[in-house]
Amino acid sequence: MGNKVSAEASMPGSNINPPSECPMHNKAANAGGDTKPRPSECPVQHDGNDVNPYNMMPPANQQPAPDQPFLLPTNRQVSSIPRAMPDGTTEFWVYPSQQMFWNAMLRKGWRWKDEDIKQKDMDDIIKIHNANNEQAWQEVLKWEALHAKECGHPRLKSFGGKATQYSPRARIRSWLGYELPFDRHDWIVDRCGKEVRYVIDYYDGGEVDNHYQFALLDVRPAMDSVENVWDRMKVFYMRYRYELLGDKDTKLTN
Repeated sequence: MGNKVSAEASMPGSNINPPSECPMHNKAANAGGDTKPRPSECPVQHDGNDVNPYNMMPPANQQPAPDQPFLLPTNRQVSSIPRAMPDGTTEFWVYPSQQMFWNAMLRKGWRWKDEDIKQKDMDDIIKIHNANNEQAWQEVLKWEALHAKECGHPRLKSFGGKATQYSPRARIRSWLGYELPFDRHDWIVDRCGKEVRYVIDYYDGGEVDNHYQFALLDVRPAMDSVENVWDRMKVFYMRYRYELLGDKDTKLTN
């Protein structure tokens, strides 16, 4: 996402390995020697004095980088994800432009090479990035439906990437022989004044489909409150009951 609005995968026609951008993380982004800790690039942060009073962040860098091989669009797409504003109003998160994404990749240590990326690839990267975040929000809303009477309009307050901090569930899955996720995000949802943390693990789903989705998302509330644990227990029971009833229906029709 960008400063107002949130894979390692082979892009069509390229072998690009994107750096740490939501939800694309390059685990070797600092392999070039720059080990200085950096803030999350999503929303994008830059040095400067011109600060947005709503989110206390400077304007996004939309200028072409030195030696950039081609011009990139600076238009940005408004997401469907509502944002909890400090003054109580609601806006919608805005995704980064292709130029912002390019500049952020450079800050993460990536350097362009002629064989690495084409202009069309940047368009695909942005579409995949946006599609993954829209998909993640829809999964969050499924959980929030359990609290529809309590709050009918949850909003995303903040988020952060934790690509190298595997969740307990991801680690347990890896012990059982499954692959580790290529990325992880923690999203903080404003449930009408109550902050609820969600953990999102991103797994490689293979080929990019026609809707620019390729990641398999494991979205669930973090087990850091009794209420979240209870929600996960309820959903586990409902899934088990649904699968059990589905098996009975299958036997009756065979």
